[in-house]
Amino acid sequence: MGIEIINESGREVDESGIRAVSEFALLEMGVNPLAELSVLIVDIEHMTELNKRWMGGTGPTDVLSFPMDDAMPGRPDSSEPGTPILGDLVLSPEVAEAQAKDAGHSTADELHMLSVHGVLHILGYDHAEPEQAKEMFGLQNRLLDSWRAKRAAAAES
Repeated sequence: MGIEIINESGREVDESGIRAVSEFALLEMGVNPLAELSVLIVDIEHMTELNKRWMGGTGPTDVLSFPMDDAMPGRPDSSEPGTPILGDLVLSPEVAEAQAKDAGHSTADELHMLSVHGVLHILGYDHAEPEQAKEMFGLQNRLLDSWRAKRAAAAES
């Protein structure tokens, strides 16, 4: 799995954790292991600009997802030739830090959750409707729990 992380935020973040949880989520979802994903980590001003430009939002948001192809070429059954490029995730560590404080966990944990959330959006999941939200957030929690358990088991051995 090719996951490129570019940190333009000026903040230190857990890049290896973001890469690991994103890769885990993609593989668990059956995405082609040759697929590529880009993760851009930006400051609050850049995130505010992107949110306004692409989502029509005001102010910063925590994560934005930009899928490259609605057909999801990273799936194992894809007939697309070449290396599948899934798309781009954009994360804001400043927003994540504020949300983490409210939630009572670390900024790294929040960024891991946002990475999985963004990956699911890249794969076509949404939470606009109650049933969609139930499915997406349930899947997000299962992926995070499984990844954390795997990471904890690896740390113990």
